[in-house]
Amino acid sequence: MSDTLDALDAGALHDGVRVLRSPATIRERCAAICAAVSAGRSEHFRIDRTRLPVVAERVVRVTRERYPTLQIPYHSRWRHFEAGGVDRRAELDTRLADRSSTSATRARVDLALISVLLDAGAGPDWFYLEHETGQRFTRSEGLAVASFRAFMAGRFSSDAGDPFRVDAKALLAIDDAALAAAFQSGEHNPLVGLAGRASLLRRLGEALRARPQLFTDSGQPGHLFDALTYHPHAPKLRHHRLAPGAQRHHHVDAARILGLLLDAFSGIWPSGQMLGDVPMGDVWLHSQAGGQGASAGLVPFHKLSQWLAYSLIEPFEWGGVQVRALDALTALPEYRNGGLLLDAGVIVPLDDAFASRRFQPRDEWVVEWRALTVSLIDELAPLVRTEFGMTAEQLPLARILEGGTWATGRQIAAELREGGGPPVKVDSDGTLF
Repeated sequence: MSDTLDALDAGALHDGVRVLRSPATIRERCAAICAAVSAGRSEHFRIDRTRLPVVAERVVRVTRERYPTLQIPYHSRWRHFEAGGVDRRAELDTRLADRSSTSATRARVDLALISVLLDAGAGPDWFYLEHETGQRFTRSEGLAVASFRAFMAGRFSSDAGDPFRVDAKALLAIDDAALAAAFQSGEHNPLVGLAGRASLLRRLGEALRARPQLFTDSGQPGHLFDALTYHPHAPKLRHHRLAPGAQRHHHVDAARILGLLLDAFSGIWPSGQMLGDVPMGDVWLHSQAGGQGASAGLVPFHKLSQWLAYSLIEPFEWGGVQVRALDALTALPEYRNGGLLLDAGVIVPLDDAFASRRFQPRDEWVVEWRALTVSLIDELAPLVRTEFGMTAEQLPLARILEGGTWATGRQIAAELREGGGPPVKVDSDGTLF
């Protein structure tokens, strides 16, 4: 990033923020790094593209095993709510049956948002015992089920008469002990980054309270649905209800969902870069990133925000709103997708001892690995579609990830390492990945 950042005017900083919040920039900066690695200008990795067809075949095989009819759903938090073969969405829908479609959609958005924000890596030792089913879950599924049960118990609502919601007052009251109780975490069942997760929820509460024009006086994130699907110049809310005359859009672009998430919640992330006085979150420096102006040298990933955008597609569709241009979003650069490419030999570390090291998210090694993950999953996707005989419209990236790359990454990890942990150790505060 330029040494003259302090001298840039407000307009330049605003442009830099806008650029770094665009999913197109994610791909552009990752592609620049990928090109540098391909040209041999990396101190950390080389790429073996001859392995991509092998990986594609494995992804296709796993996808067929998981979805034999090829009715592949989107990669989203809603898949994890199905853990153990339990239809928890049906349980939620039963509780929401007396609500309007819009009100029910807000509740589903609330649930998806709170669960995604609590979805950073749980660590190898934590588990959640679901008393309703007697089943024990770990990792992402455990976090999903734990957050679902906390939501259903009204732990994120300050209104006992309306438990199935998230609001600012309840989030601001959450401390480490309250979250530990909800997630059954303790000395003998440690959840990685517990304090960071609790702090993240409180910062979310602050962000919701700071934008009453968007989230209403109660600070409910589900009102994102209203903001994204109703005409901006129409009267929308009156006493927390849609005003007469409000007109709904029946479609919204995925990039617009991501953009509003990044705008509304930029202040909740504790790590990453600042651009002027604007926190950028999951954005990191890399010497080969390229770019111009205030954003030069910075690589945006926005992993959790993109995971949330993916996880809002279905609630919007269930609410009668089509989400378009899904492939504007990228592959999620995290342990499973990135681990797949490492374990399968597509991304080849130059340091054979990498597995014994412990990295920080800001380390150039980690930033480069994540950037390569975004670009190389984009290269993998057409190979997978060809194997299936499908077009990009029939098999968008959101379905390939679900089919798909994430599950294959987990499967290979289980084959290679006891406990199925990722190939890379990255210190986590519970808010990144």
